[in-house]
Amino acid sequence: MTKEQYLEKVALANLWMRAYYEKDEPLASDEEYDALIRELRAFERENENEIAKDSPTQKVAPTIQSEFKKLSHLKPMWSMEDVFNEAELRAWVKRIKNEKNFFIEPKFDGASLNLLYEEGRLISGTTRGDGQVGEDITLNVFEINSIPKNISYKERIEIRGEVVILKEDFEKINQKRARLNQSLFANPRNAASGSLRQLDTSITRDRNLKFYPWGIGENSLNFTTHSQAMGFIRELGFLKDDFIKVCKDVDEVLKAYEELLALREKKPMMMDGMVVRVDDLGLCDELGYTVKFPKFMVAFKFPALEKTTRLIGVNLQVGRSGVVTPVAILEAVNLDGVVIRSASLHNFDEIARLDVRINDFVSVIRSGDVIPKITKVFKDRRDGLELSIMRPKLCPTCQSELLDEGTLIKCQNIDCKDRLVNSMIHFVSKKCLNIDGLGENIVELLYQNKKITTLESVFHLKSSDFEGLEGFKEKKINNLLKAIENAKECELFRFITALGIEHIGEVAAKKLSMSFGLQWHKQDFQAYMNLEGFGEQMALSLCEFTRVNRIRIDEFYKLLNLKVEKTKIQDNSAIFGKSFVITGTLSQPREEFKALIESLGGKLSASVSKKTDYVLFGQEAGSKLSKARELGVVCIDENAFNELIKK
Repeated sequence: MTKEQYLEKVALANLWMRAYYEKDEPLASDEEYDALIRELRAFERENENEIAKDSPTQKVAPTIQSEFKKLSHLKPMWSMEDVFNEAELRAWVKRIKNEKNFFIEPKFDGASLNLLYEEGRLISGTTRGDGQVGEDITLNVFEINSIPKNISYKERIEIRGEVVILKEDFEKINQKRARLNQSLFANPRNAASGSLRQLDTSITRDRNLKFYPWGIGENSLNFTTHSQAMGFIRELGFLKDDFIKVCKDVDEVLKAYEELLALREKKPMMMDGMVVRVDDLGLCDELGYTVKFPKFMVAFKFPALEKTTRLIGVNLQVGRSGVVTPVAILEAVNLDGVVIRSASLHNFDEIARLDVRINDFVSVIRSGDVIPKITKVFKDRRDGLELSIMRPKLCPTCQSELLDEGTLIKCQNIDCKDRLVNSMIHFVSKKCLNIDGLGENIVELLYQNKKITTLESVFHLKSSDFEGLEGFKEKKINNLLKAIENAKECELFRFITALGIEHIGEVAAKKLSMSFGLQWHKQDFQAYMNLEGFGEQMALSLCEFTRVNRIRIDEFYKLLNLKVEKTKIQDNSAIFGKSFVITGTLSQPREEFKALIESLGGKLSASVSKKTDYVLFGQEAGSKLSKARELGVVCIDENAFNELIKK
């Protein structure tokens, strides 16, 4: 790298850094920024006399300029050195000449905050800023419920930590912003940072922020280890994560890293790594600091789940309800060991809101097995070769005219191949008619060979229809035909679910079955609206579907022997009329608990609210349990539930 190239990269890194810290609108992914910083450091190690004064490697963060007044920290608020693999971790351990007793905890991906307490009262809250001076956001800090306003410790103390937004709350915030036609937050970290720096404190209050302490600045505590000090801090009333421990050596640290990485998707908040630090505070003082980092701690980063790539095209997919969904075709990129070539664009309103175009550079995130999503478009990198993504007028599969309802674009042709095949796959799936052996590939095969042409034709299949088809022998054919015959005896709510009515899932189908029986499809709008948990969209969807398909449903009744099971309800039970939410892993399938609750007159809900009476939780319960505890909802485990229903 030449000196000129180095200076260009310094300018680019500063541009990206200011966009991240000042505007909460990153111009690059974390991985790109980390790679750029590593390039700068490599040049600076070999050219110590050429280091630029404004290099981001020489400071914690840029000087922040905003409408908030500045406030100095009593003790500097340092950033952390990053390590990305075992070799780099071991090199750090060798450098500090310490191989035992490491304190570890999750590195949450949020916004750092410094709290000052005097005489047990919260005095101020300040952003990290440049490490010496931050922004005074005290009024917003007082709106965060998880931050104690008074503590039992009376000496002056600075408590540092991370402000995060839970994944569940982040989705709700972006859904609300989408409805208001506002730009979406790229990720929970940016949402948390932006929420702290609001001039309107009511916005901060509504964001449901969480504060997790990770360090101490100014203090007069007498503890000898960091683990003791943080144990004391958390006892003052602060939140504590359940993955905090002291590892005796590096091998234990590596094992803990793998354990925490495996929990990445289960944690209710975003994590981007694990903090590893020397537990002995005396040794920490001896090791000291570099110009930017403490020498006694590092951030052991996780593999990136967000990367930058180029959007090279758009495919249109037709779902079983006829909705046409745009899917971005990407230049292949490796995200945590998975090669990503496509990402969801949701709908054409989302395309317009993002202003994304073909040939744009975009940021892509992946969460678990969920289809990757485009979170940001890097418009500053456009070179004039970008192409607008046009709203389609014809179905990409059958070429029939599409119905454009604004947010949704639908194919109305019920004989459209994609619509029909997807409907069939859903119709026979486990949660619907549960026809064992009739999987996605076999449905495709039977359709291509014109053995099934409608949903009803599944029940007219015979042995001769499978002759000549690869992989079908007599035993397999007989088992499949037997499964189809058994499916004719299914419960009514499963049949309703199988029809794939928009907005009507398994819970709603069960409510329809129990309320109206076989006449569920002959009700009017008001009758549907009167059902508990049914909203206007659900009622309208039902009215439209039953109007078009009423005769067809009656024909299905001639083919099937549907069971209408009305649960016998004990109206004198202890949970009669009570609302339940179930979360976590229980000793029996969740369906068994649902059936028992309903038989005792209880009601089930998918989400926690102030109206929830009980949350029944099992192992690895997540954000629903946390929210219930915040709202003061009664939370019971399986043993307590069994005691309750005995009453």
